[in-house]
Parts: sequence; C-alpha cells; structure tokens
Amino acid sequence: MPLSDTTFLLSEQAQLTPTQQALTARIKSFITAHQEDDDAAVFVLHGDAGSGKSVVLNAVFTAVREPGMHLLVNHNEMLKVYKEVAGMTPGVLKKDYEKPTPFINRMQKSGQKAKAVFVDEAHLLLSQADPFNAYHGHNQLADLLQLTQVLVIVEDFDQVVKLKSHWDQQLLKQTLAGHIVESAELSQQFRMQDASVSEWINAFVQKRKLLPLPQPEDFTFKVFADGQPLYDWIRAQDAKLGLARMIATTDFPFRVFGDKTWWVDAGTLHLPWDKINFTDRPWASRPETLHEVGSIYTIQGFDLNVAGVILGPSIDYDPQTDRIVIDTSKFEDQEAFRKRAGLGEAEKQALILHVANILMKRGRMGLGLYAVNKNLRERLLALQ
Repeated sequence: MPLSDTTFLLSEQAQLTPTQQALTARIKSFITAHQEDDDAAVFVLHGDAGSGKSVVLNAVFTAVREPGMHLLVNHNEMLKVYKEVAGMTPGVLKKDYEKPTPFINRMQKSGQKAKAVFVDEAHLLLSQADPFNAYHGHNQLADLLQLTQVLVIVEDFDQVVKLKSHWDQQLLKQTLAGHIVESAELSQQFRMQDASVSEWINAFVQKRKLLPLPQPEDFTFKVFADGQPLYDWIRAQDAKLGLARMIATTDFPFRVFGDKTWWVDAGTLHLPWDKINFTDRPWASRPETLHEVGSIYTIQGFDLNVAGVILGPSIDYDPQTDRIVIDTSKFEDQEAFRKRAGLGEAEKQALILHVANILMKRGRMGLGLYAVNKNLRERLLALQ
C-alpha cells in the first residue's frame, strides 16, 4: 500500500493547490529573510484536522533542507512516516527527523544553534516537565526558541490530548512574546469529502445543539445501534474501498506496557485495543489492524477512507439541553490526565472533546458511529 494512501504525503499524481504553493513560497522567503537574526523568528501555521498543514510543512522542509535544519514531531507513528520520506527524497536524511526531547537535550548539551527547526503537531509539544520521558524543562517551545535561528511550527489546539502538553492561544502568545512572528491559516478541508459532515462534527464537539445527520452524495455517514454491526460494516468497506478501521475514544481500560491484551467492548462487539507498534509501518496501513481498535495514539495525523468510531462512556447526551455532556471520571487515559497545576475540569472536558474530534475527522469517504451511552446512542439514531 502506498504511503500516500494513509498519510499527508501526496501521491505521484497529486500536486499542491495554488494556495498551498503560495504558502510554501511565503514560508521559504520567511526562512531566508530571518536566517541571520539574533533572536529566533517564528512562522506559525494554523489549521483544522485534515486541512493540509503537514503537506505544506513537508514540502517546505524537503525544498530548503540543508545541514543544520531539523524536523521534529512528538508522535511515534508520524515520525515513522517522516523517516520513510527521507528514504524516498534525495538529499534528506533519516537523522533530520526526530522527537523534540532528544533534540532539545542534545542541542542544549552541545551549545549549538540550528539554522531552522520545523515542528509538526506542535500542539503535542510538552508545556511542563516530563521526567519519565527525560524532559526536565518547563516548555519545549520556549526551549526551541533558544536553539534555532528560525522556527516553523504547525498547530491545531483542538488536537491537544494531554494536560502535560496543554496549549492555547494565550500560552502561545506568551511564549512567543519578543520574537518576530508571522502566521497563516489553512481553512480548506482536504480529508473529509463533504463540508456538511465536518460542520456536524464541529457542532458536536463544541457542545452546540446536535444537528440532523447530513446525507451527502459523496460521503457515507451512518449511526449504529450496536458495535458489532458497525464492525461488520467497516470490514465490508475495507474490502470495497480499503483503509477502513475501527477507532475509539480512550474510554476503555488499557496499559501501554506489558503483554496483556486489553479489550474494547461496545454493545456485543469485543475487539482488542491496538498495541505498541514496533514495525516501521503506520498502524492504519497494516492489514492485520482491521481486527483491532485504534486510538489517537495510532491514528492522529493519519487518513482513513472510512472510520468506524466508538464513542465511549465519558461522552453522553443531555435531553434537557440537547447537547453533549462529558463525564471525566469515566475517561481511562490516565497519562492524559496526569496532574497539572492550574488546569482542572474544564480543560479535562475539552481534552476528551478533542479526542472525539480527531477520531471523527479521520475518514475521507465515510464515518460510522456507535455510542456506548444509551441516551447519546438513541439521540444519534433519532437524528439519522
């Protein structure tokens, strides 16, 4: 399976849109203009899930890459993709791509500065210490400003999924104060093939009134009364279209380490969670994962043709207000909620909604939903 099928990489036939081409040229000019500045200059690229941010970032990096330039991403599965890019792109090396923590630790020890640093998924940068993962600073973005001449970051704060990497516009502005900053936003949706579905998801995760399910001609959107029929549909879609997978909010028990198999139960469905992927291929592109349930840790940043999404116990519905409600006590991702000073219930609820947003916006051609909670399930079925 070509890597372009599941990732931000363009196929051999595809090209950057005129908007993306213009933005690529703009970022390249920004890098050239500020290469000799005393303080790091920063280009910030904003955009929703599926808006083509990584396409632009990768295009700029591979075009301008020279010794002293690095691309960082704090996501194991996406790092695998970038390293595979290196194997297909003349003049680009696998060592040019790494995670932020080892890069920061190495550069601080050497006392050197990079010519330019590119950060994909910058909303995953740590904003507090994480000794378990060998980060002893307090803000990885602030550290990077001291370690490079030019910094290019891609962010979407609606994709923050851990309190230890909690970011918002206020913290970003505070961290970048005193630096030259230029920004741009990508608003076109490239992944999901119908804007009405994306708007329905936005209303859902923003806890606005739930909308009737759109039924566009070029996108299949279905709600299921049980998890097993959803899985049966996903297998049929995979046979027909390829790249159909089950994914779920992290509301079901799991532990990252150990050999034990952890399970997702959704109605009569009983499927194993994904496991740590020690292969060099992304989770979604491996055929055996059709029989697993993926999570944000394996699917964030990737594309599916059809997504079967299980909304777990933390996400429910209030008939009185006709809006989504969140019960953070039922969220099983203990790492995501690791104690963070100054952040509380509102931030936890937002994080869970971010997870739902990420999952529901994975599919190019189709989305199937099953809600564990009865109130939400019945309301979704009624809207269908």
